[in-house]
Amino acid sequence: MLVRDVMTRNLITVDPETSFTDALKIMRENRIRRLPVLEDGKLVGIVTEKDILYASPSKATTLDVWELHYLLNKLKIREIMTRDVVTIQEDTPVEEAAKIMADNKIGALPVVKGNELVGIITETDIFKVFLEMFGARKKGVRYTFKVPNVPGTFAKLSQKVFEAGGNIVSLASYGETEEVYTLVMKVEGIDHNKFLESMKDLEGVKLVHTTR
Repeated sequence: MLVRDVMTRNLITVDPETSFTDALKIMRENRIRRLPVLEDGKLVGIVTEKDILYASPSKATTLDVWELHYLLNKLKIREIMTRDVVTIQEDTPVEEAAKIMADNKIGALPVVKGNELVGIITETDIFKVFLEMFGARKKGVRYTFKVPNVPGTFAKLSQKVFEAGGNIVSLASYGETEEVYTLVMKVEGIDHNKFLESMKDLEGVKLVHTTR
């Protein structure tokens, strides 16, 4: 799965001269937390809900409401936006986007095609992919295995699923050591008892959890 498959394409953007007040209004009306900043069609920054909050006056301020309104209207997005924007190409794998976000501790990546801004991918988009990978919206039996890192092990396990009448609807794995990894599999239509019985001759495969 690539970034272009899950990114948001219909972007709402602002320019550097947009006022603090207008940017806040746009975020609230559209229920979004980030606004890419474009100048002459070029991405020059990004402003987030957190930037807006940090720039907001303290509740302890002695300014009256009219003074506050005046000052916030004078405050431009160019003064609070992040200029060194981390971007990603649209043909990048989703897992690479997740890695970049985690490593840089950011919640979104503007997506570019060449030098053109074509979308944005957020932590919410990554979370939706995570849900799909684990088949969270599908019915079935969820199995968690400890599996040896031996060629052919998954093929043997999937054959057992087939023989028990099951169909694998989601699959995910992660390594714990070089020798063993965890495999999480959701299966529909399976004869659970038949599957458990047939697994006994799979050397090194250990069923550690089942959710039915």
